Amino acid sequence: MTDATQTPNAKRVRMDAAAWLERRQRPEWSPADQADLTRWLDAAPTNHLAYLRVEAAWDRANRLTALRQPMRGANSAQPARRPIFHVMAIAAAGICIVAVLGAVTTSYTLAPQEKTYATQTGGHDILALQDGSKIELNTNTSIRVSQKKGERKVWLDKGEAYFRIKHDPAHPFIVMVGEHRVTDLGTTFLVHRDSQNVKVALIEGLAQYDNLGNSKQSARLSPGDVLVASAEKFQVSKENTAQLATGLSWRHGLLIFRYTTLADAAAEFNRYNARKLVIADPAVGKLKIVGTFATNNVAAFADIAEDVLRLKVTHSENEIRITR
Repeated sequence: MTDATQTPNAKRVRMDAAAWLERRQRPEWSPADQADLTRWLDAAPTNHLAYLRVEAAWDRANRLTALRQPMRGANSAQPARRPIFHVMAIAAAGICIVAVLGAVTTSYTLAPQEKTYATQTGGHDILALQDGSKIELNTNTSIRVSQKKGERKVWLDKGEAYFRIKHDPAHPFIVMVGEHRVTDLGTTFLVHRDSQNVKVALIEGLAQYDNLGNSKQSARLSPGDVLVASAEKFQVSKENTAQLATGLSWRHGLLIFRYTTLADAAAEFNRYNARKLVIADPAVGKLKIVGTFATNNVAAFADIAEDVLRLKVTHSENEIRITR
């Protein structure tokens, strides 16, 4: 059987994904460019998966490049500009990546003290920490960041964040979510907090989970592990690459539903939009949908409900109500 990753079409998709990644990091990247990228990602699930793999491969290569660079003295002059562009072949994964030095969306350089960062409904920001780590904030998210001497610590007060951490054994990176603690062991991971549970999805590396409350429970997480914890207990399941990619689709302005109930899909849309979807009939809420949507395209979801599922859709200023 031929490996699908070696087909000409798969190679073409990877090359296209690499080209998009290079374009997205240019200073002149515009909302129109983002709309074009969204359409390309939306065209096929393989496009979205290839983009995530290329991005992850570039992150790994960038870390290796940084490790190989000699340490600079405190008084060494820093060049005003160091553009970098190279293509690396990752033979084991069959991935070509385009490497550039640049910023992705909004970036901030954090001072070595605790600060608060937040996004509004539908917002999306990237924080670039002084140590080279990055934190990507999803909609309606609030975090506090401390980079005091000797510690690297973040408190996720609400919402969802994606972490790409530069590993430093002498200074562990810690994420606190109430009484739940996640400690980086060289890691890329997602943390989501709602009113009842904490969810940790490990994409790469290792992480240590500890409940510091009454239950005093712990777990070591490896790639593909998804931990869901309440105050009293937790459970860990395994997800494949496609499932993890679905959970990260918001980073590219997308929501991917695979046999998702209308109730769950509506709840996910409502995280990103002021105009809310209301599923008035519980039986309607149990119907399932498959599709990829822009996070802000509530109207497209309503059209599917009306045209494909033959449901009644009523529009008002603040909500879209779906019934039989």
